[in-house]
Amino acid sequence: MTVAADSVASLVQSVDWLAIAPPTITAVVALVILVADLFVAEERKPLLGAVALAGLAAALVSLVPLRRGDRETFCLTTAPDACSYTADHFTLVIQFLVLGGALLTALLSLTDTRRKLPAGEFWFLLLSSAAGAALLPASRDLATLVVALEVASLPAFALVGLRRGDRLSSEAALKFFLSSVTATAVTLLGVSFVYAATGTLHLTQIAAGLQDVPGQLDTLAKAGVVLTLVGFAFKTAAVPFHFWVPDTYVGAPLPIAGYLSVVGKAVGFTGLILVTVVAFPAYADIWGPAMAVLAAATMTAGNVAALRQSATREWSAVRLLAWSSVGQAGYLLVPIAAAAYTSDDQIGATVAYALMYGVVNLGAFAVAALVARTHPLNRIADYRGLYATRPLTALAMGFFLLSLAGLPPGIIGLFAKVTVFSSAVEAGLGWLAVIMGVNVVIALYYYLKWTAILFRAPLPAGAEEDAEPQPPARRRGPAPVTAAIALTAVAGVVLSGYPQLVLRFAANSLF
Repeated sequence: MTVAADSVASLVQSVDWLAIAPPTITAVVALVILVADLFVAEERKPLLGAVALAGLAAALVSLVPLRRGDRETFCLTTAPDACSYTADHFTLVIQFLVLGGALLTALLSLTDTRRKLPAGEFWFLLLSSAAGAALLPASRDLATLVVALEVASLPAFALVGLRRGDRLSSEAALKFFLSSVTATAVTLLGVSFVYAATGTLHLTQIAAGLQDVPGQLDTLAKAGVVLTLVGFAFKTAAVPFHFWVPDTYVGAPLPIAGYLSVVGKAVGFTGLILVTVVAFPAYADIWGPAMAVLAAATMTAGNVAALRQSATREWSAVRLLAWSSVGQAGYLLVPIAAAAYTSDDQIGATVAYALMYGVVNLGAFAVAALVARTHPLNRIADYRGLYATRPLTALAMGFFLLSLAGLPPGIIGLFAKVTVFSSAVEAGLGWLAVIMGVNVVIALYYYLKWTAILFRAPLPAGAEEDAEPQPPARRRGPAPVTAAIALTAVAGVVLSGYPQLVLRFAANSLF
């Protein structure tokens, strides 16, 4: 009996509840909202939004006790160093980005859920997706990684198509769903091949196993590595797996488009970093060149497509932001490619760039959501004269666009681009650094063109056939949207004044 009891005890894993608090709090609040929605009267549905905001804020606060980055849980009893959940500095930085992005998305969505979207379903889906996104950076085995990826992705399909009766929304959700399901199928096939070659799912054990793969399994292991990377390339919208992005962003509610552009990308890049740098370092000669080529193709396709957007085309502002996000994804891939040639420290550049991009891109989508209230077609031309009607909003939008371009006063954007550029040079990828430089120049044109439109004199109503009346000069925007714009603008200004904060934080964020 004693031997049996000891055997059972050896199989029991202890749970560090503090370590798993961020995704757990988010998931529990999502379930509370789902149940509460059944009993809350329609006129009191806005309370669900307040509960969602409080839950996301509590999840962010729960990161503070974990700041030392030294916690692990769900470890193998036979190999204590192989854990499924790790709360290191890398995990905490990405969880901060994900939960902060979800909180800003929730702020932007408060008015939409009161007017257009079913509140209970919306808040449940948003928090469920955020819980999966917060779990993913802590995942240290392929099973947990794939589950977290799907928990983050599946609610996002529904969020994109939540506007009932809207053809664009339904079409966007279908394209997003089909591309993501394809990515998942490819990823699972790759994971199964890697498991067959190594006999384990834990990332650190896979890294050790791939260093000494039997000859008859080498081809299988290489195929598994390639297929796994292809699956994550779909999630990051890397070329040629980016075709779903523009239509999905146009069809989705604008706050959700912003969420996908930041949190969705953070999820994809985090998974890509974990499988390449942690699990597959033995095959750096395969994924390194592949990441470099993907980076070059992605940044070029995204920027060229953004350059071609017509200012008077319907939804051109959202389409430009969508293609811009594809181009930015190319920059984010550069340090991952560089890590194959030098060291894991290069990943800090991706983390720094992701933090900068998350702040200013969510700010740009917040301004787009505000403008869409008076100009539902959201054309770039609709931003003409924004400074005359909403001067602070125009200044904030100008700052966001200049930060994305990497120009002063958006110093944080400049520092992030220089950091990514330096990582390519240090890795000996001079050709990739040159392509990045050319793409930065291309992007300057459309970012500066949009910025100039903000400060041009507004057209009088009827001056052109497609001109729309300008909104009243003193009209105030909804308080939650204004708060989201203010928060992102303040964060961007602070980081531009003290960019070392992000760069040092990111440099210390590695596993």
